[in-house]
Amino acid sequence: MPVFKLEEEGEACFPPPQLAEEDGLLAVGGGLSVERLLLAYSHGIFPWYNEGEPVMWWCPKERFIIRPEEIHVSHSLKKYMRRHQVEAVFNRDFADTMHRCRTKREFAEGTWITDDMEKAYGRLHRHGYAVSVEAFVEGELAGGLYGVSIGRCFFGESMFSDQKNGSKLALVGLSHLLSQRGFLLIDCQFHTDHLERMGGVAISYREYMGLVEQGIYGGDA
Repeated sequence: MPVFKLEEEGEACFPPPQLAEEDGLLAVGGGLSVERLLLAYSHGIFPWYNEGEPVMWWCPKERFIIRPEEIHVSHSLKKYMRRHQVEAVFNRDFADTMHRCRTKREFAEGTWITDDMEKAYGRLHRHGYAVSVEAFVEGELAGGLYGVSIGRCFFGESMFSDQKNGSKLALVGLSHLLSQRGFLLIDCQFHTDHLERMGGVAISYREYMGLVEQGIYGGDA
């Protein structure tokens, strides 16, 4: 099955997500406009590509999510939180948090967070959709994450740690706030052992889109 090529100009659109390849690749090309990104996330599609490549759009058939009210906080992390002054802050500095996610990954394993991605999500942030969460321990920045918030759905993108447990604390802080606000899911995109230990579960694309449609449009899951 051929991969669909998107046009740079014109109305933002995507082929039906069900036509994605087995590995999840759906389309290539197009730009990273606010309109295209919002359309993508509302259908379970996200960009993921390397510097120098065309934009590649993915829609995996199996999804990995955390339900905010089911976040798992281990005994050791609870003990750490009791012993330290911990605070989660939202949108302390979105650009800085996203750039820290980029540099940490570049140093460790490479990153998909390109210059164009930083600019695009900066625009999403200015429009009120991209959100960062920063965790502080004893007043010092420990870690953070960023993602896209639409309706009652949060689509996670990346996280970083500058101190022990930094990204975990940011995820716990995010989950507690989203649970209070009735959010239905944190989209983790792909499985990792770390996120599974934090309460992540795999679901089908059909079940996933039921949650997304309920969270964004108010339909029945």
